[in-house]
Amino acid sequence: MSARRFYITTPIYYINAEPHLGHAYTTIVADAAARAHRLLGESVFFLTGTDEHGQKVERAAQKAGLSPRQFADSIAQKFRDLVPLLNVSNDDFIRTTEPRHYAASQELWRRVKANGFLYKDKYEGWYCTVDEVFVPETQLQDGRCPICGNAVEWIAEESYFFKLSAFQGRLLEHYRANPEFVVPAVRRNEMVAFLEGGLEDLSVSRTSFKWGIPVPDDPAHVMYVWFDALTNYMTAAGFGQDQGRFETWWPADVHLIGKEIVRQHAIYWPAFLMAAGLPLPRQVVSHGWWLMDGAKMSKSKGNVVRPHEYIDRFGLDSLRYFVFREMVFGQDASFGDEGFLTRYNADLANDLGNLVSRATTMVHRYCGGIVPQADAALAGREPEQVLGLSVESLIGSVPNAVRGFQSSAALRDIWDVIGATNRYIVTREPWVLAKSADRRAELETSLYVAADTVRVIAELLRPFVPGTAERTLEMLGVDPKPDAWASLSRGTLAPGTTFGETIQLFPRIEQSVEELRKMSDTTSNSQPPAPSAPSGSVVPPSPQPPAPNPDARIAIDDFMKVELRVAKVLSAERVPKSTRLLKLLVDVGSEQRTIVAGIAESYEPETLVGRTVVVVFNLKPAKLMGVESNGMVLAASPEGGKATIVSFDEPPAPGTRVR
Repeated sequence: MSARRFYITTPIYYINAEPHLGHAYTTIVADAAARAHRLLGESVFFLTGTDEHGQKVERAAQKAGLSPRQFADSIAQKFRDLVPLLNVSNDDFIRTTEPRHYAASQELWRRVKANGFLYKDKYEGWYCTVDEVFVPETQLQDGRCPICGNAVEWIAEESYFFKLSAFQGRLLEHYRANPEFVVPAVRRNEMVAFLEGGLEDLSVSRTSFKWGIPVPDDPAHVMYVWFDALTNYMTAAGFGQDQGRFETWWPADVHLIGKEIVRQHAIYWPAFLMAAGLPLPRQVVSHGWWLMDGAKMSKSKGNVVRPHEYIDRFGLDSLRYFVFREMVFGQDASFGDEGFLTRYNADLANDLGNLVSRATTMVHRYCGGIVPQADAALAGREPEQVLGLSVESLIGSVPNAVRGFQSSAALRDIWDVIGATNRYIVTREPWVLAKSADRRAELETSLYVAADTVRVIAELLRPFVPGTAERTLEMLGVDPKPDAWASLSRGTLAPGTTFGETIQLFPRIEQSVEELRKMSDTTSNSQPPAPSAPSGSVVPPSPQPPAPNPDARIAIDDFMKVELRVAKVLSAERVPKSTRLLKLLVDVGSEQRTIVAGIAESYEPETLVGRTVVVVFNLKPAKLMGVESNGMVLAASPEGGKATIVSFDEPPAPGTRVR
């Protein structure tokens, strides 16, 4: 085991309903952190699991016609099944109904009681069964819970009380001595304000239901669900059962949670631990809420996203990327299909997918799939050095961002380098260099620099989109090392390495959001018939074209109806199952468009990227081989020859009218 260790937990998820995006998000954020710390060479323990006790679970089981145990087993399995679906690398999955957790919770209770911080009394007050919290009357909002908005219940029963009031000063002192104990700062400030307002003793047992952990030596009582649930973090670390393991892993480095349960983790939990004489977790990190239609995504409101639906349609890493990139950590974020599809096509298909395809395909084409040797002098030129400095900065910034749970910022920086690498390839034009034998060293240097940069990008993407990152490394012939970040540097892709097969990472999705919503879960395998006269592509003439009609001239007014514009090719790829069609993404100044062009027999896709062309801008859309084309690329097509696209000596700006 490495001398440096990292223990991270998710909240254990309450099983009153099935999992949704909110659970998935917390879990994959913790997964990214765990993966990153492993890549840094640290020993990692990553825990997730389910919270299965309490009155709410007991009532849900009754409603389902099941015993609490049967209900718990059923729903807990759905949360467990979510782990492999999300490609999560957790080391343990804990259930609070396990014997090891009963033992740990009862041991904590005994220690707190032995130290004089528990007493028995009668409790009367408002209780929210949805959030399993006691609500002072002064905090009610229109007679409802201030957290979830649901109705509260008045309960009056004998209860054990925890002397929370005794820890106000010690907790405030801990906050002052450890300013990073609760992050982000807005949550810390809320907790400090709550502490400064004074603490009341907390009811920590119930007698009105039985589905919970029995209080030691007083089985008429079951533990308050939060006393039970929070202890799970120590249970998995060996508390009360394996002292050696407990000393190795406790205290936890990070409790990762949603912002609605900060008080329980940042006030109740450290107070319980202080009362038992145990070390406190090092940090409580809370994230914001996923919103849908302006409201928090929640089971009780029914406005939830089921992760498997998006995974089935777009792939797992597309979902992982979207939630990492879209939510600035600590803030709320909105989930929408339009934003998801835009991120998929623009960031994943166009930027990352296009870069990996170009960099690997050109090494296959021009170097036989073998990594070339870069020329040291050529690698010292300004474009190579500028890109290299960006890569070196990225190697330092991404781990720091991940440590601070700033995944959105880390991915933003990675995508900046992806863009810079795409521009570097356009600048160096390897497809042009390949035509001159005396420029072989320039070709090999440019290909090496691009491939090596893609390697670094793939290594840095491993915590976020692990499947995509590892497939990219396989294409580069690189074996993913478990501690790759500990020695990551640019310029270390070994010349002579044999590349693997190039595969498409993210096929572009041309359907609109509305079309996707209408599509059935079962995708049809039928192939649409090929159109007889494709619109939007350049079609080679027939061997015996009809003779031109000199009288078939048009007036200037007719010609002016055709709107020709300058466009710049941003990406290009072959259309599946077609030998002559290419799918181009072009910048026409005011927007980006997809155009299908029949020039695959004349041009390799990567040779078109960065080229300036002329397009028919106001042509009606047409579908070719299932891809909607929005325009036509102009090209000359001599009889029996290959098409040649219309171009410029000095390219005008995209969107310029051609007359």
